[in-house]
Amino acid sequence: MPEPQQEGVRLQKVLAAAGLGSRRACENLMLEGRVEVDGEIVSQMGLRVDPARSVIRVDGKRLPPPRDHAYVMLNKPRGVVTSMNDERGRPDLRTLVGDRPERLFHVGRLDTDTSGLLVMTNDGDLAHRLAHPSFELGKTYVALVEGEVGDRVGAQLRAGVDLDDGRAVVDRFTVKDVTTGRSLVELEIHMGRNRIVRRLLDHVGHPVIELTRTAFGPLRVGALASGRARDLTRDELGALFDSVDA
Repeated sequence: MPEPQQEGVRLQKVLAAAGLGSRRACENLMLEGRVEVDGEIVSQMGLRVDPARSVIRVDGKRLPPPRDHAYVMLNKPRGVVTSMNDERGRPDLRTLVGDRPERLFHVGRLDTDTSGLLVMTNDGDLAHRLAHPSFELGKTYVALVEGEVGDRVGAQLRAGVDLDDGRAVVDRFTVKDVTTGRSLVELEIHMGRNRIVRRLLDHVGHPVIELTRTAFGPLRVGALASGRARDLTRDELGALFDSVDA
């Protein structure tokens, strides 16, 4: 059990500030054994914590530390350049999030012809972790491809193929639909190399017609409309911090 601290903020106040209810309701969460601090269940009302450093969970879900940063999910449309200021004057991310007060930057990239989930933030530390290959965040894509994809293609991609910049492996591959001359497939991959999904599918004889990223780590684009952006929820942000040990 964490020891009471003279410095810091009372735990029930931190929980209430995170939107989990009144202080009394948050005290009840603690009494019910639903709150953890740094891996230990806490029912002690006098406990003070450092909300920026302590890992706090409620019902097993990470409570993200309070920060003066923005964390945004964007559903990037096709034809939009992953840049806040395209030198060639093409539609860029400013057209979608330029009215926000924060100075946001994108985490990773999506090709101009690729649509889907893009994370934007002004938290440089988290952005560095999310982009770092050591954390190997999975990314899920749905692709409309040329040709009728057979069973061997998934086995081949999961086993790995040799591209011009090294071997590449797909973690998961599913054929969702096959029609005359076209197939709809879903794949998950951890690698972040340039145009990796397009190059993989082209290598196995099924060039991409349309490509959309539907998930990034624990985040899912869900029903977010193309061209729209929204702030991450508390649970999404907590899961994102957990995914990179932040």
